[in-house]
Parts: sequence; C-alpha cells; structure tokens
Amino acid sequence: MALQRLTALFILYSILGYIPSRGVILRTTDKTVWANEFEPIELTCLIESISTNNPRIEWKKIKNGVPSYVYFQNQISGDLEHRAQLIQPANLLILNTSRADTAEYRCEVAAIDDHKHFDEILISLAVRVKPVVPRCSVPVAVTVGTSSELRCLENEGFPASQYRWFRNNEELPQDPKSSPKFINSTYSINADTGGLKFRRMRKEDAGEYFCQAKNEAGHAQCPAQLMDVYDVDIVGIFLKVLAALAGFTIVMVGVYHAHKHGCFSSGKDHTGTNYKSPAADDGVEYAEADEGHFRHKSSFII
Repeated sequence: MALQRLTALFILYSILGYIPSRGVILRTTDKTVWANEFEPIELTCLIESISTNNPRIEWKKIKNGVPSYVYFQNQISGDLEHRAQLIQPANLLILNTSRADTAEYRCEVAAIDDHKHFDEILISLAVRVKPVVPRCSVPVAVTVGTSSELRCLENEGFPASQYRWFRNNEELPQDPKSSPKFINSTYSINADTGGLKFRRMRKEDAGEYFCQAKNEAGHAQCPAQLMDVYDVDIVGIFLKVLAALAGFTIVMVGVYHAHKHGCFSSGKDHTGTNYKSPAADDGVEYAEADEGHFRHKSSFII
C-alpha cells in the first residue's frame, strides 16, 4: 500500500512538473579558476536543487583571510562594482580582471522554503599577469677563454616567468649538447633565474643577444645587445711591458749620471769641510756703511 502511494505521488508530481527537493544544493564547474589580466572570467555557482522561488544569493571575496561583499542585496559592490555582474541564476561574471582580483570567492545561497535551507561553494581565482620587458645585462666585450655571465630578470609576471636566450635571432637550446651547432659551447641556461653562463668563451660566442620572459599570460623581450669576443693580444702585452722596462732603465741611468756629476751634493766642499769666507786682515777694522758717522777704530802712534 505504501509503495502504491509513493508511486501515485511521483506520477502526480511529474504531471504537475514539480519534484520535491531535499534542500538547496550547489555545485561549480571548476573550483580552481585561472584568468588572464584584463580579460573576462565567469565563476560558476550552479543551483542543482532548490524549492524556494526567490532564494537569497550572495558572493563574497576572501583576501588574506578577510571576507568582503562582492554581490549583496541584489547588486555588485566593493572593488568589482563597475567590473562585474550576476548571470542568472547565480554565476558571477568579472568583465575586466586585474591582478588584485586573485583571491577566493564564496557563493552563498539561502532558501528558506527548503528543508536544507543554506549551501555555499568556494572558488579559487588566480589572475595571470603578462611579463613586462625584462632587464638584460650583456657584456660589451670579453676575452677568449674567460668565463662570463649574461643576466635577464623581470618581476611583474604571474606565475613567475621562465627565460629563454637568443643569439642572432636564434634560440639557444637549453642543453648545448643537444644541437650539433652548439655542441662545443660551454654555456648553461637557468630558465628560472634568467642567467646565461659561459664557462669558457669562444670566438664563436660573439653576436647579438636578447632574452625573452614568458608565462601562460604572454611574453616580453629586451632589445638585442652586441657582445664581442677578443683574442688575447700577447704581442701587444709584450711590447707594453718592454716599453715600460725601457722607460724605467732610462730614468735610472739619468739618476746615476746626475749623482755622479754632483747634482745632488749639499753645501759642502769636496773634502767634506764646511765652506768658510776669507777673514779680514788682523788689526784692521772697517768702518760702518754710514760714512757720516766715521770713527777711529784704532789709536795713532806718534
């Protein structure tokens, strides 16, 4: 008898187009959502089961553990006020995403006429940010056989950029041993930090270099910079050393001859005694410079 009553009720509900609900139930197509900056993204909050005709729908943004309203009392609020809208029945469409929109979003639906009158679902949104032009450091000139490092860095992209290096518009393979053209090269590339290190420079390593930073949102590259690789100038170094030695020898010879001819002697004669002016004759005293005051300096004997 009970089974017959349940069957009759099911047939009746089917005719009337009404299926009783156990309560409000939500689901989403994706709990982790990625979006590119400045592009639209839709966060899905699908109502699978509900009996209440006008449920209360709210969206909240949770950033660093602090919630704030996004959709409240049938209108968009907060920092999405002019950049989002509700897509019926409960999806949230962000029209122009920014990096500040990276957060968790919670959809809440309250249905007072349902047996289970409340449900919520949490969605994580991460906004990808395109890299900016990286800062590249390329030495102007290096010497054959020496080590050198080229650097590349940008810190705006999200997720963090991966780096690639190009020489004369041709990408350097991550492993030089994988290409016959670069098999003799001694470089290594760190794709995470952007460093390009040469253990031992070769003449063939000269050229125009540029770096590219790339992530899922896009890529950017710095202008190409020329790097020359020079041979060691042994002859030039030898001639410079020889010229320096010759100059030093000339200076020392000059000093020796000057010393030999007495250019560095002090106010002494060659015997080492002090020079003394001839003394006046004994017994004679000279008058002072002023003749108007002439005086006898010795008596006359008659």
